[in-house]
Amino acid sequence: MEKPLPDALELLKTRRSVKPRDMTGPGPSPAELETILTIGARVPDHGRLVPWRFIVFEGDARERAGEVIAQVFAEKHPQATAAEVDVERRRLTDAPLVIGVVSFTKPHPKVPALEQELSAGASAMNMVNAATALGYGAAWLTGWFAFDRDVLTGLGLKADEKLAGLIYIGKATKPTEDRPRPLLSEIVTRF
Repeated sequence: MEKPLPDALELLKTRRSVKPRDMTGPGPSPAELETILTIGARVPDHGRLVPWRFIVFEGDARERAGEVIAQVFAEKHPQATAAEVDVERRRLTDAPLVIGVVSFTKPHPKVPALEQELSAGASAMNMVNAATALGYGAAWLTGWFAFDRDVLTGLGLKADEKLAGLIYIGKATKPTEDRPRPLLSEIVTRF
């Protein structure tokens, strides 16, 4: 058995999410983006169902997606101020790159829906780790709009698809502080 890579273990032990508002460009190069997406597709996938796909938002696509979010928000909140609608419009613009992880399940006699959804989650986490390994800040986030069917339709998701999350990637503008992590003694039991 090969020894684990110390750099990989250190990355996994010290990874922290970077808030999109604390990100700037440049984002990943095309080759780095391909690496991130390739690693995102290299996850446990019982039955080889590929129950996920990715939507890349970069450049003006982030603004176009923001228009969808702002329009739905304004329609559902007619009392909203212009400033509140503008906050929604900028949802994807803080980071230079945002990757949507789309999850869907396929009927299968041996692979329950939960396993398929967890595969999409593993994909999201792999992309966060890949971006971090490449020297970028990353965060896996959702928000109200990630669960709103009108927004999802406007972003091109089919009726049977969900948004497992958005992976925001960019250069960190300041050091990130770690948050308290659970003590193993509080979360681990032995059978």
